[in-house]
Amino acid sequence: MITLSEEAGNAVKAAMSRAGKTDGGLRVMVETGGCAGFKYLIGLDTEPRADDAVIDAGGVKVFLDPDSQPLLTGLKIGFVESLEGSGFTFDNPNAGTKCGCGKSFG
Repeated sequence: MITLSEEAGNAVKAAMSRAGKTDGGLRVMVETGGCAGFKYLIGLDTEPRADDAVIDAGGVKVFLDPDSQPLLTGLKIGFVESLEGSGFTFDNPNAGTKCGCGKSFG
């Protein structure tokens, strides 16, 4: 359902280690907003919620709430580091439109 590149997986694992949440996972959600209609929200969480889907993506647990699941099927999360900064990238086959910031879709 969701895949993480090796770089994204390593970034999540490093963040989990720094935060002391090594048993937790990465929460990925979609919220109304952003320049194109929806925006991605990601963060570390200590455990899944009762209605979450839990996916193993390259050794990282990914927690998805039921409302976000249909919009995230097939999502590929990457991670880039450059002189301008570093951050996660999103390649979503469900996105009809994308904005320039890469964090919003419609």
